Amino acid sequence: MSQFNADYYKRFYGRGGVHDKRRIAQLGSAVHNLCAWWGVAPKSVLDIGAGPGLWRDWYHENFPKVRVTSTDVSEYACKKFGHQLRDISQWTPPRAFDLVICHGVLQYPDDKAVEAAIKNIAAATRHVLYLEVPTLLDFHTIVDASSTDMEVHQRTGDWYRELLDPYFVQAGAGLWVRRGGDVLLYELEGTK
Repeated sequence: MSQFNADYYKRFYGRGGVHDKRRIAQLGSAVHNLCAWWGVAPKSVLDIGAGPGLWRDWYHENFPKVRVTSTDVSEYACKKFGHQLRDISQWTPPRAFDLVICHGVLQYPDDKAVEAAIKNIAAATRHVLYLEVPTLLDFHTIVDASSTDMEVHQRTGDWYRELLDPYFVQAGAGLWVRRGGDVLLYELEGTK
């Protein structure tokens, strides 16, 4: 997609960008270790919309035996950062992954594409999904418009929850566990 070209990466991942190596290291540690706490330490990871590859690089540095598949819809990102060119709204991964990461992706596609993407994400998720997608409320209350791409769809949290609910239980902090899977949550650890 031409929208995600060199200028996009310079603007949103350069100095002052919303995500950087240090912040992803903090987040990666938290996500990975919570999965381990639940007894499903990732051995395989799918990173959807991998961008500059910060998650993949963190895994390679910290857990080199974990198999990471990084994908993106941007030809530029795939060539520059070494990802597979894949659109999760049109591609169903051929196997399930212990952890699926979808970080800052689903606000870009239209509604129908997001519906298809969530079905494919569910098919790809064996245990845990880490999902970050700003909602309409977030755009009005906490998103920093100077460092965030505002040329996106602003949907309600309930809109996303309705699509995710058949497949996942929300565990908090962006973590969703596969319904009927190996992760067992206490009542107050997740939503119904």
